[in-house]
Amino acid sequence: MPFHVRDEETDTLVRELARREGVGLTEAVKLAVKDKLDRKDEAVALKLAAMKAISDEIAKLPRTGLKADKAFFDQLSGD
Repeated sequence: MPFHVRDEETDTLVRELARREGVGLTEAVKLAVKDKLDRKDEAVALKLAAMKAISDEIAKLPRTGLKADKAFFDQLSGD
């Protein structure tokens, strides 16, 4: 299936990547897209790990038995 790049800067970048990697244009595009997707996946995994660590720390805190209802939050905000 055809894939045409009409942007001159993008064309230049793809050609430079292909030259540096010693691959064809199609492979250069594939490498670039795969690398970007892998980095995005890794960033999501790191965020999830950080959120889990925070959640685990909160779960270790003792329960007070107090109810966090509207009156509780109103009291915190000074209402």
